[in-house]
Amino acid sequence: MKVLSIIDDSIVDGEGLRTVIFFAGCPHRCVGCHNPESWSIENGEERSLSEVMKRVAANPLNDVTFSGGEPFLQAEEAAKLAAEVKALGKGVWVYTGYTLEELRKSTNSFVHRLLLLTDVLVDGPFIEAEKDLTLSYRGSRNQRVIEVNKKMVAESKKEAVL
Repeated sequence: MKVLSIIDDSIVDGEGLRTVIFFAGCPHRCVGCHNPESWSIENGEERSLSEVMKRVAANPLNDVTFSGGEPFLQAEEAAKLAAEVKALGKGVWVYTGYTLEELRKSTNSFVHRLLLLTDVLVDGPFIEAEKDLTLSYRGSRNQRVIEVNKKMVAESKKEAVL
């Protein structure tokens, strides 16, 4: 997988202490992006799953956040990584410029697998005109912090009633 960087002990990229994996490559190229060096996949370094997992496992108190760039651009690799992270009993947050609705319409099975392994999804592109520094874990008002599994369970129950 192409990784721009990995940081430990973040307190701004999700609840609690987090190891943050910044994936390289992003098709959104949001105006005002806080990480424009992540746009080009060529700016990332090739990292193996085992190499990234050693870094994740070295921080037993940390949950994990996938950011970028755009983690869903490398959905296959990100889904495999998320499965390994979850096997360690760690939570997974994913930041994406796509909306949950866009991701659910994807025909890529790895996009769906990554969604199923995601505890919290922060979705939507950063929109500079909606920038709000008072928001927790997101940069603009259009972005949502979604507890994905709870949302999917609720929707399943709603569909079962219909």
